[in-house]
This record gives sequence, structure tokens and C-alpha cells, in this order.
Amino acid sequence: MNRRRSTMLANIWLIGPAVVAIVILMVIPLSMMAWISIQARSYGGGVHWGELTGDAWLRFVFERNLDDSLSWSFNYLSIILRSFWLSALTTVISLIVGFPTAFFMATRPLRWRTLLVFMVTLPFWTNLLVRNYAWILILRDHGTINGLLMSLGVIDRPLPLLHNEFAVAVGLVYSFLPFMVLPIYSSLEKIDLRLVEAAFDLYSGRWRALRHVILPLAKPGIIAGCILVFIPALGSYVTPELLGGGKTLMIGNLIGHQFGAARNWPFGAALGLFLLALVLIAMTAYALRTRRSGGTQ
Repeated sequence: MNRRRSTMLANIWLIGPAVVAIVILMVIPLSMMAWISIQARSYGGGVHWGELTGDAWLRFVFERNLDDSLSWSFNYLSIILRSFWLSALTTVISLIVGFPTAFFMATRPLRWRTLLVFMVTLPFWTNLLVRNYAWILILRDHGTINGLLMSLGVIDRPLPLLHNEFAVAVGLVYSFLPFMVLPIYSSLEKIDLRLVEAAFDLYSGRWRALRHVILPLAKPGIIAGCILVFIPALGSYVTPELLGGGKTLMIGNLIGHQFGAARNWPFGAALGLFLLALVLIAMTAYALRTRRSGGTQ
């Protein structure tokens, strides 16, 4: 009995700090957000405590008129769809660029791999804000790209490369590309290249060897890279704010605006919970699919 009690106390001491941290850093803040999201907005900004309402959630697809009636409004829904579109585009482009890069790194001699990994992670040494400002200098009307094209006589007037979805997509790909390269590189590095040689011995071409040997073995890294790119891109704030110029809002910018200038805390909390719910649903679906496929193999 004493041994069982001491074991129980030891387990409590081991998991106690983690439980306290989860409660303080996750459960309490999320509970506060959920409570704020069903409160009424104060006329002076903030929250009118004690007046429960669902107006914050209705604002996703409705707007309230002066006569207190509701009418359809898809302004916020368009921002949510744009966020998903840009995040998915960022993920696809990062995968197209990141997989060949990771494959090149994984097939180099061992003495070069450390240097290549270092070069991939080198942008993280600079603040994200500074890197996005650098892209402003590159994409602006009289920046590097437009200046070069105009000096070569390719164009007569500057191309609109900044403050649009193109600029935001470029910034997101640049910001999150290493999160795609590194997991794929980690998977490809463990592949036994003799399996590829065996595929060639069985008269398989390069594309068939890539599709039937390399891609299946690199699948865990590809999935991890897509998750690590898509989820941060979905909630990105700095890149759309700077490169979008306030014209290409994403969910992160909309949430920041509600808690800042608009002072509509209930709607901001509802948007935050909505984004979190989408991410949790996607992660849960992936986990269930992985467990199901693992159980059938």
C-alpha cells in the first residue's frame, strides 16, 4: 500500500507541472475566449459583460441593419476563403519547390549536408519583420524586379507586384518554405538508395521509381511539411499586413483588427475560436486516418 501510494505521489509530481501549465496557458485562455465570444459588444468598445448574445457568431454571414433586422453579408466569409486559398497555394508551391530541394540535399555527400541544412535555416537568423520589409524593397514599383525589367526594356511601366495577393503569396512561400524542406529532407535522408537501384534493375524509369519508391517512403515528411506550412500560413499576420498593404486581409489580420482598431472583442474571440476549431478538425481527421491506415497494414 505504501509503495503504491508513493508511486502515485511520484506520478502526480511528474505530471503535475505539465497539467498546471496546460490549464494556465490553454484551458483558461480558451475558456475566456469562448465566454467573450457570446457576450454583447459594448458601445464604447470591448465587452458588455453579462449580456449574452450570439451576434458575434452571426457576423460571419450576417450583418445587422439599423432596424435591427439581419441581412446576408459575405465580406468576412470572403476573407476566410481568401485565407484558405492563399494558405493552400503557399503549401502547394512550397511542396513543388521544397521536395526537389530536399531530395538534392539528401543525395549529397554527408560532408555537404550539414552546410546545406545550415543554408536552409539561415533565414531564421533574421527577424520575420525585416525579411518582409526586404520583399517590399524588391517588389515595389521602383524596386529590384521592376527596375531590372525596365532597364532591360521588357516593360515600360512598373508591374503591380506589391499590395496584392501575389505579394502575399510570395512572402508566405519565402517565410514557410524551410518548414517544408526540413521534414521532407529528414524522411529522404533515411531512405536506402539501394531500393532505388533495385527499381532501376527491374527496368523502372525515373518517374516510376519516384512515384512508387521515393514518394511513398517520403510520405511522412511530405505530410508533416504540408501541415507545418498550411497551419502557420492560415493564421499569418505580419506578411499580409506588410505585403498586402491592408488590401489583402487574412484571418490573422481580421482578428487583430477586431481586438485593435474595431474594439469588437466578441467577434475577434469568435474568429479565433473558429480558426482554432478548423485546425483541430483537420488535425483530428489526419490522426484518425493515419491510425486507421496503420491498423489495416
